[in-house]
Amino acid sequence: MFKLIRLTWVPVALVLSACDVQVRDETPAEYPANHDIGMYDIKATVTRDALVTPGSVFLFALGNNQRIPLRQEGSEWSGLYSVRCQNSFPLQILAEWKLQGLAVRHKLVPLQSRQIRLIEPAFAYSASFDSAGKAPKGGWLGSVQYRFVTVPSAQITAARVEPSSEAPADVKAAKAISVLTPLPVVAGCGDRAEIRLAATDAHAHGTLAIETDHPTVPHWQTRVEFSPK
Repeated sequence: MFKLIRLTWVPVALVLSACDVQVRDETPAEYPANHDIGMYDIKATVTRDALVTPGSVFLFALGNNQRIPLRQEGSEWSGLYSVRCQNSFPLQILAEWKLQGLAVRHKLVPLQSRQIRLIEPAFAYSASFDSAGKAPKGGWLGSVQYRFVTVPSAQITAARVEPSSEAPADVKAAKAISVLTPLPVVAGCGDRAEIRLAATDAHAHGTLAIETDHPTVPHWQTRVEFSPK
């Protein structure tokens, strides 16, 4: 009798093992933040067992109260996740499928949300300004702009021009540049923050160093140069 029961369970176990789908989340762990579009590719692949009804599998991306249907192309699925002004977003893939003659099943991958990191785009590494002609009152003007897109708002708390080296000529060239913008400068997500400069020497140059309250970009340096064009 025991052998009969054990043998009866064999086909049941085989049926159950052929009722699953395997979901693999192929979404990268991080993206450069893109505030203009604010959309990021979600990717997954699926393989189904024999008893899963063909054409019955559906995938959704979940996170931030969003439920995004993914499009199928063969074994690959993709969609676009919308998010702005954040440095990451949570992601899970929900699979739904039907079995032949049985109920709908669900699977969540992974069980706990992944955090997809969004990287703040780099600011300007260098900026040059025209100092041709006679010096205007107050000096030649220039400005460097910054745009923060992974936080709701950010402040530039300090800005100064440092010499590019300890050479006397570089120290003198940097001293000829002054920061005109009152600080702090507050910028909302996606807005332009501007640091205005004035130079009393047509060939002034140096390094504009800023400090911010942004958690991932607390400091930034931009080489600035005035020259006649």
